[in-house]
Amino acid sequence: MTAAAASPADLTLYYPFEGMQFGPQKCFLCGTPTVPRQDSVPVFADWLMDRYQLRERSIKLLDMRIVAYPELRIACCGQCRTRHVEPLEAHLEQVSRQGVQGFRELDEQTLFLWLGKMFYGVLVTELLNELDPLAVPRYPLAENAQMLRRFQAFFQPLQALRVPMSYDDFVPGSVFLLETDPAQDDMPFEYDDDLSTITFSIKLDSTVLVACLVDNGIIGQAMRRVYKQAKRPLHPVQAAEFKARVYYAAYLLNVVPDYYPRPTHPGDTEVVLDTLIDDTIGDIFNPWDNSAYAQSLLEMWKRWQIPLAEILADPEAPLSLLYDADGQPRHLARYPEEIRK
Repeated sequence: MTAAAASPADLTLYYPFEGMQFGPQKCFLCGTPTVPRQDSVPVFADWLMDRYQLRERSIKLLDMRIVAYPELRIACCGQCRTRHVEPLEAHLEQVSRQGVQGFRELDEQTLFLWLGKMFYGVLVTELLNELDPLAVPRYPLAENAQMLRRFQAFFQPLQALRVPMSYDDFVPGSVFLLETDPAQDDMPFEYDDDLSTITFSIKLDSTVLVACLVDNGIIGQAMRRVYKQAKRPLHPVQAAEFKARVYYAAYLLNVVPDYYPRPTHPGDTEVVLDTLIDDTIGDIFNPWDNSAYAQSLLEMWKRWQIPLAEILADPEAPLSLLYDADGQPRHLARYPEEIRK
């Protein structure tokens, strides 16, 4: 990630899970002691908040508290902030000005790290809030053993933000880049997530990024046909359907990658991560269920108020706006479509 030559100390990985050291007293990238409030970086960068007027907007967390976007911050020492986080954000600000094409030309690791930094910040905020919740969440994250295992796995390739790192013949996550038709799109910024599956989406103007950050690209492989056919300007309701497919696939995913850093030696300039997925004890995906998938569609289509009864009018084939009745990619000029007389 960084251009400077690395010393042996630079290749030391940080493991904050012993004692769950995610509070404001330690840098999220290296573990250096930090001064709360003073040593921190925004989860959503200043350039994002300025461009999309997020400083005046709030986000609802799982414990029902309402938090303004500028209040979402993660502990970060001065060195990591100036050497790693701020250069990453400056680069992404420039990339974003080129729109969809800029993101298409961005290398996979840089995009993963930028998305991962935001997701990490939201997830840790939720975990810390559970220590003193405004309202106890129905399904506390800290009690979700599978989520915590995914979080531990996700954090290892995320350390490439600080430690020069390469992944041996794998990508840590599935990242999808969609484009919405600006003529049909009036929502410049959107963010949503499913913390339990390490999945989230962010929309910047006509660029929609959807990611499962800890699947070794399995969902990307499973959805390669749908993704290829979605590489065209989509109506936002179609982009929402694509997101529902990714979120539901992440919910069905039945494996969590293990990562193994290779031993480093004097003169090494990067850490190499190997990976292993144990798929001998069960299927990679749990069985598909149309009624459960319909709930994912219902959530993503809230903006258009599409009722569950319409989504499941045919229980064997939930409503699709990406495809027509013959299974061909559907061009949707507007939604709801005009009724022809």
